[in-house]
Amino acid sequence: MTHRVRSTTTRPGAVRPRSAPGRPRDLAPPDDQPDARVDRPRGNQVEHPPTDTDRTAGEHTDTARPVRMTVNGQPVRHHVEPRRTLSDFLRRDCGATGVHLGCEHGVCGACTVLLDGRTARSCCTLAVQADGGEVTTVEGLAQGGELDPLQEAFWRHHGLQCGFCTPGILLTVTEFLAENPDPSDEEIRAAISGNICRCTGYQFIVDAVRSAAAVLRGEPAPQAPVDREG
Repeated sequence: MTHRVRSTTTRPGAVRPRSAPGRPRDLAPPDDQPDARVDRPRGNQVEHPPTDTDRTAGEHTDTARPVRMTVNGQPVRHHVEPRRTLSDFLRRDCGATGVHLGCEHGVCGACTVLLDGRTARSCCTLAVQADGGEVTTVEGLAQGGELDPLQEAFWRHHGLQCGFCTPGILLTVTEFLAENPDPSDEEIRAAISGNICRCTGYQFIVDAVRSAAAVLRGEPAPQAPVDREG
């Protein structure tokens, strides 16, 4: 009498049993070390602007550090984890949701803000690095309910479509025009080369920047499509 022995190998094409889902216990962080992952709202989760109390409260943990800065002209005091990016801090703790996150590697330019008057990629800058600084986001450009001349020019010259990249471009050009008030088209294109736009083809953006530069110099603005349609 012969006995059949069950093979311990898996035949070709067979589906191997899946291991139980979940993070192995030996890979979980020790209790005395915070998890390095940063929670961020995803999908249909809504980010709610903080109240005045939230602006001075923050994350009171053993590793949180106090930071003070000016955001769009308003003083902000908060406690943040050292690993917290400036973009997350501005969006979630300051309600500045005009700071957009694209690549999160400092390549696309959507997260660009002004830090002490200079452009900075907020997705690659830590909030603690901005301690004591002055931050300007797209929310800080309009004054008294009136659009900034650059914002007005983008509207009149159709310099945006989906608008996702627009805040970063506006902040980039704000710094650029402060240094070069009468740029050529080639200089404008070079200035915005670090900001990716997948909609406009860039020509309308160049037109808008050229128009805004003229207005800021006190000259008549070139006629725009909005003016012609009216």
